[in-house]
Amino acid sequence: MLFLITQKHTPETCPIDAGGREVLHEKPGKVQGLKIVAAYGAYSEHTLYYVVEASDYDAIENFLTPGFKRCTATITPVSQFLGATD
Repeated sequence: MLFLITQKHTPETCPIDAGGREVLHEKPGKVQGLKIVAAYGAYSEHTLYYVVEASDYDAIENFLTPGFKRCTATITPVSQFLGATD
């Protein structure tokens, strides 16, 4: 399944001086059953977005565990929109 993860932190807990956004999640290859499809940042809003493909919720939780003390996350199941025309 595909999921949209919205991860938010405060300016006070921003990881910019502590290793960057990578400290907010586990390395993708280290989490069995999870693949990052896309990742985006709205850095001035202290918000990160990930589209991930995950086999189950536990894989998503394992991915996000390193950031639990710095940020919150919203996890939304999504599906690809097929047949869109410009």
